[in-house]
Amino acid sequence: TGGEPEAEETAAKPEEPAAEEPKEETEKPAEAEASEETGEPDPAARIAELEGQVAKLKNAYAMAYADTENTRKRLSKEFDQNMKYHIQGFALDILPVIDNCERALAVKPKDTEDENYRKAFEMVLKQLTAALKKEGVEEIEALGQPYDANWMQAMMTEAAEGVEPGTVTMVLQKGYKLKDRLLRAAMVKVSE
Repeated sequence: TGGEPEAEETAAKPEEPAAEEPKEETEKPAEAEASEETGEPDPAARIAELEGQVAKLKNAYAMAYADTENTRKRLSKEFDQNMKYHIQGFALDILPVIDNCERALAVKPKDTEDENYRKAFEMVLKQLTAALKKEGVEEIEALGQPYDANWMQAMMTEAAEGVEPGTVTMVLQKGYKLKDRLLRAAMVKVSE
């Protein structure tokens, strides 16, 4: 009879922990049921999902910003180039006029009336070249200079005594540059 109460005590002790375990299990499903009822996922999963979205949006923002900066820089460079060389088309159209004025001035006047026309041509030519120079159009100095294929076009070669080979001996047509850009190559005769 004395052994029976001990068995009851040992049997009662395991029941107490067993009674606590179902309480924990019932609490977890109650939380899951609450989240299922409200339709919200687990907060940790939601935070991870939102952090992923933030990272994607930051990356998209950085790419859009970089693209905008590149476009701004490109447009700024194009604008600067257009401003620097805005007169190029006009200058190309005016160069034949300058050539014709110089040809007219090369003719010797026969009388005073022709001399007056010559002076008028000189004034027009000076004003025209001054206006072009103000915009950055300059004549390429070629006569007596070493031949430079970047600025000159060799039309003929000749053997000339006392002149180093590769030196420009005659300018057939003047060349012009606009700031640092070739406008029209000088057509030259070069020594051999």
